[in-house]
Amino acid sequence: MTSKRANELGGIDKAGSGEEYVVKDPQAFALNMARVLEQLGKAAAAWVEPRERGEFDPGPVSMGEMTQTLSKISDYWLADPARAVEAQSRLFTGYMNVWSNSIRRMSGETALSPVEPPAGDKRFADTEWNSNLFFDFVKQAYLLTAQWAEDLVEKTEGLDPHTRHKAAFYMKQVSNALSPTNFIGTNPELYRETIASNGENLVRGMKMFAEDMVAGGGNLRLRQSDYSTFEVGRDMALTPGKVVAQNDICQIIQYAPQTETVFKRPLLIVPPWINKFYILDLNPEKSFIKWLVEQGHTVFVVSWVNPNDKQAEKGWRDYIHEGIVFGLDTAEAATGVGEVNTIGYCVGGTLLAATLAYLKASGDDRIASATFLTTQVDFTHAGDLKVFVDETQLQTLERTMDKKGYLEGSQMATAFNLLRSGDLIWPYFVNNYLRGKEPMAFDLLYWNADSTRMPKANHLFYLRNCYLENRLSRGTMEIDGKRLDLSTVDIPIYNLATKEDHIAPARSIFVGSRVFGSDVTYVLSGSGHIAGVVNPPSKKKYQYWTGPTPKETDTYEDWLLAATETSGSWWPHWQEWIAERAGNRVKARKPGGRKLKPIEDAPGSYVKSKA
Repeated sequence: MTSKRANELGGIDKAGSGEEYVVKDPQAFALNMARVLEQLGKAAAAWVEPRERGEFDPGPVSMGEMTQTLSKISDYWLADPARAVEAQSRLFTGYMNVWSNSIRRMSGETALSPVEPPAGDKRFADTEWNSNLFFDFVKQAYLLTAQWAEDLVEKTEGLDPHTRHKAAFYMKQVSNALSPTNFIGTNPELYRETIASNGENLVRGMKMFAEDMVAGGGNLRLRQSDYSTFEVGRDMALTPGKVVAQNDICQIIQYAPQTETVFKRPLLIVPPWINKFYILDLNPEKSFIKWLVEQGHTVFVVSWVNPNDKQAEKGWRDYIHEGIVFGLDTAEAATGVGEVNTIGYCVGGTLLAATLAYLKASGDDRIASATFLTTQVDFTHAGDLKVFVDETQLQTLERTMDKKGYLEGSQMATAFNLLRSGDLIWPYFVNNYLRGKEPMAFDLLYWNADSTRMPKANHLFYLRNCYLENRLSRGTMEIDGKRLDLSTVDIPIYNLATKEDHIAPARSIFVGSRVFGSDVTYVLSGSGHIAGVVNPPSKKKYQYWTGPTPKETDTYEDWLLAATETSGSWWPHWQEWIAERAGNRVKARKPGGRKLKPIEDAPGSYVKSKA
């Protein structure tokens, strides 16, 4: 046997001596393993404590729901012996091909059609995933099995679309969790680091693991950023302004002008209450709010309260009246102008759309135009969040929310992370708890972790009326006895979608554009739900597409084929659109004007409240 062959069989590349796989100080290693067990004991105690008190929080995914859904896949394949044998044969044949390739490599030959990760998969970047026979075998076997499992879901017959969607989602979660990159013994980089440090990386990692389990009250609160680096109002949300009005649901912020003259018609921004508004004012370099002020807009922002049991019964009627209508009243009092342009982001836009129909039915015509940012009003093609919404899961959620009157912010944060678990969960799990490294300071992920609670009445109304029953686009949603008909909304609308959005898919927003009673300017931006929106022109990143108003007979694919692509940010395009609807320039206004006395400096106290 050649020396090269022997090295490969021993799990060592030809340049290695094998020392990187051998514990150098067994005593130190054993001592560190004892420390690891001590930290795991602390984590286990934190996990057990709320369960002993009967305060177990199951999180957004119920194991029973997952098992029940995936059992429908296994039932289909096992019900027919011939079908089961065919599925098993496909997997076994794949394994034999992987084994055959390994034998060929051991013989110095080239592998035939090895199983490779999809483009963009960063998990297997370490060179030993390819150069080392053992790790290459593990990688290929995993990729083959994961693809086989996904194919089982796709080829299962007789499933309704929702069950198939759930099964595919759950199967993806399982395959992401079982990736060999998540385990020390099957990840060459982790293995080398553990041996080189005699397990010091695991001591640091398990200490963080125990801390995060305690911080999550028995559920792991995965840290994605160095949270000590940032503070709202000090490092982010820095655009100058004042809180000029507030109530139990929100504060209204008016930003100080940065130009001598401003557009006459003020601008009211309605952000999602699921997240905090400062994603639009993350830092001066990429602040959409700061940019708006610099363009000459008088900007007002609704800063939603981080609710507790006091807001438990606050529903959409309250959020309309005490949120958006309150904002309209405030803008009118501060500027003396009755007509307002509006922007709604994500679910804030969904509420704004409902408000447009509600105010139309009420005879209130103060909203002169609406801009929607990644906003769904039709939920036929809603994203993966739809996985969490069916009658059974809503009943479980309602029972959970009955206990406190709200949904813990950590549940929503976990749900959003699960939508991209391969990017937002497992890389951080490996980096934090197995490599023992603190995550880097990243303002976007700090914001992502700064979660908010969901009031019971509001959240259940949203999930049932929008995701489950799709009432808003169908014209059957009712608020305060008024039926909301979006076809009666005849004001100008700018509707922005993002091409890679996993929360509000571009196709879903396109379909929603067709339900309004006015011509909608549909614009598609590159990137995703956040980066596609928060994309300042100075960065010169991504692109956007423009085209004709979507009609009932148009398809998203046809629109995209005919659309015109423009490099860079969509912000200047929107500014041209809104400038025609913002009125003449007038003297700049100070926050509050003559009628309202500022309460405190922006960003205000509501946004600083932690869940």
